This record gives sequence, structure tokens and C-alpha cells, in this order.
Amino acid sequence: MNTRQSDLKAIRPEILTATINENMSNDERFQNIVLRPIIKLQNDLLIEVFKNYVNKYKCSFYDLTVEKKISYIENSIQRDIKFRNSLKGIIIGFFTVDEYLIYIQNSSALNKRMMGIVKDRLISNIQLIVRSEFLDAV
Repeated sequence: MNTRQSDLKAIRPEILTATINENMSNDERFQNIVLRPIIKLQNDLLIEVFKNYVNKYKCSFYDLTVEKKISYIENSIQRDIKFRNSLKGIIIGFFTVDEYLIYIQNSSALNKRMMGIVKDRLISNIQLIVRSEFLDAV
């Protein structure tokens, strides 16, 4: 019988570029073993959550230059606590109990790493963040 822990670990994508060695900090190890695979797994959902966030606040995100879009993403994650907490929940929900126990020991530093990775993912996928009516026309 599969446990929640083994099921969660089984669905995580493998990140071939993630390096693990004995010289790295515990936070960096947690980032590479836990955070990066979960965030990669949740990538499509994170993009949709951000699109909903943009639509909910009726901002002119879609009309901004690429530089301003990047700034908007950074500011949204940094300043909107409710949005930030929602993003954290999307990721923390995929922790095993053991991983959660590690996470709560240094959640502040790990949250910074987590949000940095999410920010980088949204920015690298900025071309996918388009108005839904453009997708309907295709």
C-alpha cells in the first residue's frame, strides 16, 4: 500500500541540473531536493493562479512592457501577503510530513528561496501569461 509520502515523492519531476553535495547548506539542500521539484510540478497551476490574480485586480498587466511585467510579478509576490501566502500553500501542500517538520525549523529563509524560485518561474514563462480571450481565438 502506498503512503502519502511515497506518492508525493513519486510524482515529483526529477531535476537533472540540481546539484547535491555535502558542502551545501541545509537550506540549499532542501531547496534542491524539495522546493525545486515541487515548484516544477506545480508550474502550470502557478501560471494560472497568477493569471487569475492579474484578472482579479483588473490591472493593465497585459498592456505593460516586458520590463514592467517583470516588475509587476516581483512586486506582487513581494508585497501582496495574501497572494504570497496562497503561492506558499500551493507548494507546502506537496510537502511530506518530514519535509514540513524541516521547513518549519527555518521557514523564513526557506520562504525567501521558495518565492524567489516562483518569481523566476513566472518571469521565465511570461510569454504564457496572456489574456484568455487570445487563447480562445486560436
